Amino acid sequence: MHDAITIPQQIFDDMIAHCRNGYPNEACGILAGTAHEVSRLYLMQNAEASPVSYLMDSKEQFTVMKSMREAKLSMVALFHSHPDSAAYPSAKDVQLAFYEDSAYVIVSLSASEPVAKAFLIKNGAVEEIAINCTNT
Repeated sequence: MHDAITIPQQIFDDMIAHCRNGYPNEACGILAGTAHEVSRLYLMQNAEASPVSYLMDSKEQFTVMKSMREAKLSMVALFHSHPDSAAYPSAKDVQLAFYEDSAYVIVSLSASEPVAKAFLIKNGAVEEIAINCTNT
C-alpha cells in the first residue's frame, strides 16, 4: 500500500479552482496517472448538483475511463469537495468508496483557504495519506 500521492502544482491548483467554481455544491473529478503520480486531471460534473453529495455522470465517467485507457493511465485518485465541512470522508463517502486501489482526495472549502487531504478507504477503514505537490 502506498502512503502518498504526487500531484503537479498546476494540476493541484486546477483541482482547487474546479472545487471553488462548483461552490456551493460539491465538485468532483478524477486524477489520473501512473503508479501514485498524477499526470492528468479530469474535471467532472456533479450530476446531483448537491452541497452534501456528488455523483459522477455515468456517460462522462465512461468517456474518461476510455480516454485514460487509451493514454495508458490509471485512476490515481478521485476527488470531490466538501463546501462546508472538513476534509475528511463522510459516512456516505466511506460507503461509496468502491475503488480500493485509488486514493480519495477531499477538498474542504469551509475555511478561507481550501484544505486538501488524501485518504485510502478500504473495507470501511479510512487512512490518511500524504499529498506531495511538485513543480514540473
